[in-house]
Amino acid sequence: MKTLLCAVLALAAGASQAATLVHNIRGYTVDGEQVQTFVALEFDDGLVTRLYRDAAAAEASGADRRIDGRGATLLPGLIDAHGHVSAHGQALASVDLVGSPSEAEAARRVAAFIQANRNAQTNSNAQAKNNAQANSNTQAQQGWIAGRGWNQVLWPGQAFPTRATLDALSGEHAVVLGRVDGHALWVNSRALALAGITAATEDPAGGQIVRDATGQPTGVLIDNAMDLVAAVMPKPDVATLADLQHRALVDLARYGLTGVHDAGIAAREVAAYQQLLAQGRLPIRVYAMLDARDPDNDRYLAQGPMIDERHRLDIRSVKLSADGALGSRGAALVDDYSDDAGNRGLLLHSREALAHHMHRAVAAGYQVNTHAIGDRANALVLDLLETINSNPDSAALRHRVEHAQILRPQDIARFPALNVIASVQPVHATSDKNMAGDRLGEARLHGAYAWESLLESGARMAGGSDFPVESPNPFHGLYAAVTRQDTAGHPPGGWLPNEKMNRAAALALFTGGAAYAAHQETVLGRLQPGYYADFILVDGDYFNLPEARLWQLSVKATYVAGEQVYPAGSRNDR
Repeated sequence: MKTLLCAVLALAAGASQAATLVHNIRGYTVDGEQVQTFVALEFDDGLVTRLYRDAAAAEASGADRRIDGRGATLLPGLIDAHGHVSAHGQALASVDLVGSPSEAEAARRVAAFIQANRNAQTNSNAQAKNNAQANSNTQAQQGWIAGRGWNQVLWPGQAFPTRATLDALSGEHAVVLGRVDGHALWVNSRALALAGITAATEDPAGGQIVRDATGQPTGVLIDNAMDLVAAVMPKPDVATLADLQHRALVDLARYGLTGVHDAGIAAREVAAYQQLLAQGRLPIRVYAMLDARDPDNDRYLAQGPMIDERHRLDIRSVKLSADGALGSRGAALVDDYSDDAGNRGLLLHSREALAHHMHRAVAAGYQVNTHAIGDRANALVLDLLETINSNPDSAALRHRVEHAQILRPQDIARFPALNVIASVQPVHATSDKNMAGDRLGEARLHGAYAWESLLESGARMAGGSDFPVESPNPFHGLYAAVTRQDTAGHPPGGWLPNEKMNRAAALALFTGGAAYAAHQETVLGRLQPGYYADFILVDGDYFNLPEARLWQLSVKATYVAGEQVYPAGSRNDR
């Protein structure tokens, strides 16, 4: 008996000695809009064990490992509730057109990328003479040049670009460049030819092949028309996808993200994530949504939700898309676009097809997360969810509307009434402010980007960025939610200032709100005993800095389950 008691005491002592104390900090955690402060945090075996509100008590902690925060602010790890991980990894390895001020400048960047690729290929070929290993299977080596981020709204005249500009750069490569919102492609003639797109090609349902006055394709493809090119592009294998995902997740950690909801993944991406999980190469948490368009995902639906016991990789939701985007005039509106009479945007699926996908996902036990930007699309999705959620088992799945961007005022109250989560991206409001008024007119702005109105309605909300459409830096989103301004401080007082959120509510979007939207609110999104020790150290006091500086906050360290994942390989122990 004495031996057993000694063994128990030794185990208890060992557990205490393994605890880690993070001290010399200004600590905050939020529960809704309630803010709690602390001066030290203790964790053990990846879980928070205690918050200290008194420095003397923290100093007396028995923890044998201590991390000196050096006066930094400690916040719960931030969760991006809507991003595209593989696309971010691909963006890091392709032509970056974000912020290009003209079609000519975008073309110059493409030309520079092509030249750099030629130089790299020349060097690679020279090395291959002495090395029998095959070159990596990149799209450029297969005759394709990819890029993303162009936005004609920023260009003089705001006209869509043309294939002629790209044809002048490269004849041997197929060039495929995604618009910043991911709902349009700009391609050259080579890409059109490989896809078999000619003047005789009909617009696919839910898509548009933009044409000139003679009916010839201009080189811009909108929404479902993009699939014609995607179908013939070389696809990376699972190992390459895993490397892209890993590269993206490592990059996200430096912004203070400890989790991301990957909005719409194909079956090959599922396999890549599972490979990373098995290899222990998921630096941050992933909550993934199966892309309903990929028939290969049917086998995962049949298996039912895939939930990791440590929540490193949870796959329990399905991504659908009801319409396109506002910038490319693909968002489905009730009335005509104010700057394009006769155009009301695009519904990507019929009502019946959308309902079919929703019912199929619910029957398999999956949450349904539907992209809806225009007011017509949002109303349709809410109508369908109202029917589906008449079943309590469906309502318990916490279905989401991704973006919920342009709403009829009467539809705002339907979110809490139907137990539907609004998954929003605050930075979209400040990115779109110079274009949204033209597209919608003044009247429809009353329900546009209405984040505070949704909050006041009692709606559950989650916050994200939609990277790589926007920067993955969550402090840009927090700043946009609080100020309704871009990083240059425009417009004075904020755009649609009645929709400003306070700092606690904004932070809740990226912590507890995102965790709830992933069924993870009992272990993530807050810093309390029993929750995972997912936290970040930042270089300024989020709650007391001037608003204008919120977007400039810089992350000093990111921890997931008590493990430092950024900067990788460095520690602040003493």
